[in-house]
Amino acid sequence: MDQKRTFHCVILDVDGTLIDSNDAHASSWVDTLREAGYDVPFESVRRLIGKGSDKLLPEVSGVQADSPEGKRLGKRRGEIFKSEYLPKVQAFPETRTLLAHMRDNGLKLVVASSAQKEELQVLLEIAGAADLVQERKSSGDAKESKPDPDIVEAALQSSGFGAPDAVMLGDTPYDIEAAAKCGVATIAVRCGGWDDEGLAGALAIYDDPADLLAHYDASPLGPSQVGD
Repeated sequence: MDQKRTFHCVILDVDGTLIDSNDAHASSWVDTLREAGYDVPFESVRRLIGKGSDKLLPEVSGVQADSPEGKRLGKRRGEIFKSEYLPKVQAFPETRTLLAHMRDNGLKLVVASSAQKEELQVLLEIAGAADLVQERKSSGDAKESKPDPDIVEAALQSSGFGAPDAVMLGDTPYDIEAAAKCGVATIAVRCGGWDDEGLAGALAIYDDPADLLAHYDASPLGPSQVGD
């Protein structure tokens, strides 16, 4: 890495990055689709978590998300997720501590999530991050979801910084691809379920927020990486 590069902003993904929710999201989709008569294996949905429903739903069922059936399924998925899975979702260890450490080191925290606005607020509260993030962008702020760059671009614009000043923290190839299309580097975490091969292209890879915190000083965010 360029020893002279200094980051001023971290663009945060939430699901699978700050909170352990990827399996829950996949299960809520499987339940929704099964209820509607679509037999879709868990694994087929799980590998697409990180994309927005506008991409996930047609890929697994052939139903367009903006069709009447797609809107009905999307609404039902939200209901099932909220009632059956959300109460069990927890933050990854040290998530709040990591974010607070970033803030203390002068980094601006901006969220770029494919979640809906109302759902995102709850997820950030679970992460212990609602009072730490300074800007947030959700599905309604982007025409196209990840891996298209729209949501990352929206987050970047709201941050007030340029692409060279920002780095994304994410857990899927879709985060890395979306950020790269904006010229933004990514620090990846494995806790969302992807291995190093799937996270190829990341600036650095850590197990989870706790691992990044433990190695913070030697990470791309740490003082040992910053030039004069």
